[in-house]
Amino acid sequence: MTDATVSEPGHRLKPLTPAMLRQLSARSDLRGAAQSLGHYGAIALLGALIWKVSSTWGVLWALPLMAVQGYVVAFLFMAVHETAHKTAFKSRGLNLAVGYLSAFIIGLPYEYYCLFHWDHHRYTQDPDKDPELIVGVKPASDTQLAVAYSGLLQVAGRLRLMLGHSITGNVTVPWIPESKRAVIVREARAYAALYVLLLALSLWFSSALLLWVWIVPLVIGQFFLRPYLYAEHTGCERTRSAFENTRTTYTGAVVKWFAWNMPYHVEHHAHPSIPFHALPKLNAIVDGEIVHRGHGYIRTTRETWAWFRRQLQAAQANER
Repeated sequence: MTDATVSEPGHRLKPLTPAMLRQLSARSDLRGAAQSLGHYGAIALLGALIWKVSSTWGVLWALPLMAVQGYVVAFLFMAVHETAHKTAFKSRGLNLAVGYLSAFIIGLPYEYYCLFHWDHHRYTQDPDKDPELIVGVKPASDTQLAVAYSGLLQVAGRLRLMLGHSITGNVTVPWIPESKRAVIVREARAYAALYVLLLALSLWFSSALLLWVWIVPLVIGQFFLRPYLYAEHTGCERTRSAFENTRTTYTGAVVKWFAWNMPYHVEHHAHPSIPFHALPKLNAIVDGEIVHRGHGYIRTTRETWAWFRRQLQAAQANER
């Protein structure tokens, strides 16, 4: 990207100079700690409320709280994402600590995701090389499309892949280089062992605590996370330009906070070295160049759903 960009003839955007880029790219342990502690604090508070309500009045009364907890827990994916870029904190150690913990909670091995996501940035919207498109669900019916939007197939797929790595010791996906395959196997086995240990402890103490404050909310949370993730690139062009192959969605402050400012997704793809807390400032600079704009996630989800249905209908027409 050049220092000055043009959105339309005669209209120059505010230049993004090297000095501005360096300033925006400054990482902060304080900002990362505030974001992480706030996110985990919300999880702890909601978890305590769920346990109190369920143990006092029964599990059914705690279901609304579980839905809220589901949103918050599932969106720890954003902590994994930001720490994968090593931009959540200035300290590499803090990035790794928060990244590993968050990845374990959402069942997404951290080292594996870092490599997966690296290729996603290198090959965004390339159907043959972008891992998100390669592993993405390709629904053949409206029912399958609805299941895809639930996020359950995606979670089941990554857990199945993790178990496959841990049991067989084989890693064959193309985005994992041969030099890293042993690391991915060890990571998968460590995750599997820790999950088994937590299950054994829960059975030993006859406790459903983890089920109600973690597992069930995590499953519910996929119904919020998956439509959000589909909004990032669905229906955008398959080009190399982040301003054409990615969507920024304009939404409320609460959503942006729990998503670690990733609704500013064009900005993130254009300049992945810029940390989450500086993306609103970057948006003010490059906003005029953004091609795909979402206006709230309800409306954007309707648009991405319609795009998937058009692809489905076109595929069915070609088969006739």
